[in-house]
Amino acid sequence: MSGVTSRAHDQEVMQLEKSLSKHNGSDVDGLGRSGGDSPEEGAPRAERRHRRRMTREELAPEAREMIFRAAMLVIGQHGYAGATIERVTKAAGIAQGTFYLYFESRQALFDEILPYFGAQMLDFIRQRVRRSRDILDKEERGFRAFIDYMRSNPGFFRLLTEAKGAAPEAHSKHFEQITKPYVGALRRGLNSANIRHFGDGELEVVAYMLMAAREYLYLRYFERDTNDTGSLDTVVRTYMGFVRKGFGLNGSQ
Repeated sequence: MSGVTSRAHDQEVMQLEKSLSKHNGSDVDGLGRSGGDSPEEGAPRAERRHRRRMTREELAPEAREMIFRAAMLVIGQHGYAGATIERVTKAAGIAQGTFYLYFESRQALFDEILPYFGAQMLDFIRQRVRRSRDILDKEERGFRAFIDYMRSNPGFFRLLTEAKGAAPEAHSKHFEQITKPYVGALRRGLNSANIRHFGDGELEVVAYMLMAAREYLYLRYFERDTNDTGSLDTVVRTYMGFVRKGFGLNGSQ
């Protein structure tokens, strides 16, 4: 690596570290820790200068997360059409050249962002439903978790609804990755309740009905007012009444 190329690489990494520290609320030292957590915080400047700087590859996961987060905020405000590389990089606090270290193009970002956050949403919901007593308890916890995730990530709804036109492959991948585990969970829950009058094809229809209900209930009641817990309890109670009757269950087993 030439001296000029090496200096350019170091400058890119330094800018990326600075942006990551700003987004994480901490200084990043060369060991991957926050500066405030380092036992050598008071070390002489010459000593600190010789610490190993993190490589671009080591920073890649956090950098991609930072770009994805910035892009979701921009898409939430301006839609996919208005999500220019300039706006995304400005929101992320990085140079446009740094963007191309992680994504070949704007479309490449669009093709990855929905499945990325869709997987995060699934993990979030799985954590919330882990200790459910039965299918009704699991469905209620899952519904509340979905609303909580959407409230915490307000750009996600527009990210999802506009993806059909802006990133059709990502849109298809997203629904495939969330539908299959949901259908499996419904099947296991209904079998445990000794309810077997839904075929596999019918359970997929049920899954899409419930997912659509969740999305439109969020749009109607929570997209603008994110702190109305009273409305949430009412909506959840009504939703669960519909689910309970649809599954032929009178209450918790």
